[in-house]
Amino acid sequence: MSDIPSFPYSHLWEEREIVSVANLTRRDGLEFFRLAPQIGIHMHTTAYTLRQANQALDDLRSGRVEGAAVLLP
Repeated sequence: MSDIPSFPYSHLWEEREIVSVANLTRRDGLEFFRLAPQIGIHMHTTAYTLRQANQALDDLRSGRVEGAAVLLP
């Protein structure tokens, strides 16, 4: 991994800290998806065609999307 490049503090929108995310392997993901139903994790997605991308953004901004918005090519 490379070092995190420096940048002006103003680019953080006045956030107080930067934290890294975990690097997970494909195996970690597969294990998680096998475990998720057993522990009660439920995914909610709303699918949009690529032509509906602007509608998806509008729905996200207005809070009309439950879970994740997914663009389908």
